[in-house]
Amino acid sequence: MLILIGGGAYWALKPATVNPVTDPRAAEAMALVQTHKALGAPTVLHAVNEHVRGRSERGEGVRPGDWTVKPLSTNRFLVQVTIREQSTNKDQWFEREFQWEADLAAHGVRAVSVPAQGLMPVTENERMPLYPPAQGSGK
Repeated sequence: MLILIGGGAYWALKPATVNPVTDPRAAEAMALVQTHKALGAPTVLHAVNEHVRGRSERGEGVRPGDWTVKPLSTNRFLVQVTIREQSTNKDQWFEREFQWEADLAAHGVRAVSVPAQGLMPVTENERMPLYPPAQGSGK
């Protein structure tokens, strides 16, 4: 009985996501992120897969989660994948949340989590931005 209550609470409180298989705009947002150029890899999807493969080949525990898409507005979506990784002492697990905002109107992708920023290419001034450029700043 306790399991049913816990499962019901989880289902009721988990964030809403859309299914990219049934929602063409969500599928477009996911594709926009996954095919975006990455630092050290041809695409973000390749970079994420390489991160998982590299840890696995070194004998480190790693478990990738599913890619999810959450609507933020009509043209903006949050695309994310969570990867569980084992600590170096093998005692604990932690999660890295790779999150990007996909803007379908501007056809752009912006990293919104630190792990995702680490996969994005550097800017023209050879530094990775920690924050998006200010609107109307001309930069």
